Amino acid sequence: MSIRIVIADDHGIVREGLHSLLAKQSDMEIVGEATDGRKALELVQELLPDVVVMDITMPNLNGIDATRQIIRDLPKIKVIALSMHSSTMFVSDMIKAGVSGYMLKDCLFDELAEAIRIVCDGGTYLSPGVVSIVVNDYVNRLNSSGDMPLESLTQREREVLQLIGEGKNTKQIAKQLHISTKAIEANRRKIMEKLHTNSVADLVRWAILGGLTSLEVGISES
Repeated sequence: MSIRIVIADDHGIVREGLHSLLAKQSDMEIVGEATDGRKALELVQELLPDVVVMDITMPNLNGIDATRQIIRDLPKIKVIALSMHSSTMFVSDMIKAGVSGYMLKDCLFDELAEAIRIVCDGGTYLSPGVVSIVVNDYVNRLNSSGDMPLESLTQREREVLQLIGEGKNTKQIAKQLHISTKAIEANRRKIMEKLHTNSVADLVRWAILGGLTSLEVGISES
């Protein structure tokens, strides 16, 4: 079954380029294109795609608020931010909104295609440059607060967090730890509660920041 994709970007040449390249992938299908966040919301509600490739700065409704509404109303749909913005503010806001991936527009197409497959399989993907921004942001926050929430995690929760940080999905983690997927989901909910987040991308950066997985592994496998 093909991965059904909606592209949201206010630049026609970007939409056309993405459409042309993604349509050549045997496992992907472009089902809609949106020129702004408002139209993206309408298409997502109508077409129920698997993935939305979302720009950030768009007219009528920006990508951050559009993502927030999509994740709130249709949490099974994955959103990948594809943006020229690499500042901490944009990256942080999109992660808080619930994206499963954040790519910079200077990435290679093969990286985007792989990211789409990874998020559809339950993982998360951050461009190498974005990972550095995310980790630095967390380091600054921790230095300010002096808090280290990872200390509150049980051994099992740390194991699950590490595997999430390595880009593994729920089924893969359950198989590796020899427990049920329901148990993994329960552990993930607990971890999110303790780390005060509802984003898988946040869990990846916590795993990197806490030394549970390396920066290189987080980049290549998340």
